[in-house]
Amino acid sequence: MSYCPECEAEIEEAFEDVGEIFSCPECGVELEVISLDPLEFDLAPIDEDEEDDGYRFDDTDEEEDWDEDESYDEEEESEEEEDY
Repeated sequence: MSYCPECEAEIEEAFEDVGEIFSCPECGVELEVISLDPLEFDLAPIDEDEEDDGYRFDDTDEEEDWDEDESYDEEEESEEEEDY
């Protein structure tokens, strides 16, 4: 018997191989068997193909300088505001 590292629920299932992935019966988090003797679990690695929430973080070092943005024209904006 071992415990879920996320919710600490007792897990009494029998496992045959290191690397098996299963869901905790208590909290539902996916766990991976990392040791059979003693039986230990860790959070399963995230499969990026399965987790597609439609958002991708752009981790670039580029910074935009809004002061030098040539597409912004204060005169055009003030004219548009007058139209409303």
